[in-house]
Amino acid sequence: MAPTGRTAAEIAASIERDLRHGGLAPGDALPPVRTLAAGLGVNPNTVAAAYRLLRERGIVETQGRAGTRVLPRPASTERNALGPAAPPGTRMLVMGEPDPELLPDPRFPDPATWRPLYNHPPLYGPLADAARGVLTAEGVPADHLVVTSGALDAIERALMTHTRPGDTVLVEDPGWANFLDLLAALNLTARPVRLDDDGPIPDDVARGLRDGARAFVVTVRAQNPMGAAVSPERAAELRAVLAAHPDVLLIQDDHGNAIAGPELASVVGDTEHWAHVRSSAKAYGPDLRCTIVSGDETTIGRIAGRQRLGPGWVSHALQHAVAHAWTSPEVAAQVERARLAYAERRAALIAALARHGMAAHGRSGINVWVPVRDEVGTVAELLARGWLIAPGKRFRIASPPAVRVTVARLAPEEAETFAAALAAAANVSGGSAYHAV
Repeated sequence: MAPTGRTAAEIAASIERDLRHGGLAPGDALPPVRTLAAGLGVNPNTVAAAYRLLRERGIVETQGRAGTRVLPRPASTERNALGPAAPPGTRMLVMGEPDPELLPDPRFPDPATWRPLYNHPPLYGPLADAARGVLTAEGVPADHLVVTSGALDAIERALMTHTRPGDTVLVEDPGWANFLDLLAALNLTARPVRLDDDGPIPDDVARGLRDGARAFVVTVRAQNPMGAAVSPERAAELRAVLAAHPDVLLIQDDHGNAIAGPELASVVGDTEHWAHVRSSAKAYGPDLRCTIVSGDETTIGRIAGRQRLGPGWVSHALQHAVAHAWTSPEVAAQVERARLAYAERRAALIAALARHGMAAHGRSGINVWVPVRDEVGTVAELLARGWLIAPGKRFRIASPPAVRVTVARLAPEEAETFAAALAAAANVSGGSAYHAV
């Protein structure tokens, strides 16, 4: 369908409709500004303004002489497409979710005694106390706290306090797909930083900061999709790099925390503005949309102030459940059981893949990253064998092809069967990209 309309708003809205209804697809090119203006009988400035609106909404990107194209995952489309549709009976190792059998039962307050009011403080007192105890023990300052609705909500709010559209943000490559989509929607430029099992490569971070990046987002453990965890040695190297750029915003994502595996090696402390994001979803339940954010006074104050103008606060019932989870010895024992189970499942799969000549990464968390030559072909071939995993293209910017396997529900005794199927699928599709040493 051709775009319609006489004003910039009407033209932009018609392009969004075409995208929703299938007239446009991700990656499609839009007509050149002057061509569309002539076809609609409007001033070229009107079409340019429409395209600018679409860029600001995270729907298109401008690629210089290549023109304007719909983003690969525009903000107006569904976010849950994780590859091909799976027939009944397929084993789903694709969603990046924890094993529900390893989650503790949340404890909500008794409705008969629960009387929250509009004038209560946004931060629930018992959760603030629990958070200060947990974060201080992990070496993260906890003088200033705010609660948000999930890790991505926290990261978005932190970015909005210090960046402007067009600013460059250093991101892990491969990295969290939904976060990369968020950056596009915020009209921020993602600059990839390579990483290994110990976290981001310091030289890449240093180059990006010298080139003017305004923010750096690092996943300190349970990195999605690669499973990296920042080691104490790497944390010291990164802090030295950041110390030379104290004006950069550092966001430290610790969404995996208690079930991740390794202890936290924090990177905060050498920049003026920072935020440490500790989600409850992976360890205590994905429906607990409750994340504690610690940071410097300015950053936390700006997040809390903007939050007051929107949702106001995160439900105190959710905050109560998280406070209970963080302080209960019974829950701590259940979470420790989950941490050990995920470590066993990661290790079993990595060892099984090595026996089939395939290298893999998965130092922490619930995902294993397996390099392959043809990720789309490997996913399709493996699906035909009854297993669904995620193609790496959703997570990559410049890093080589790979696939992501969520091991949360892959029992250790199944690792050999699955590894054999994955190795066979990768070979049919052109072989694995790297071989185990």
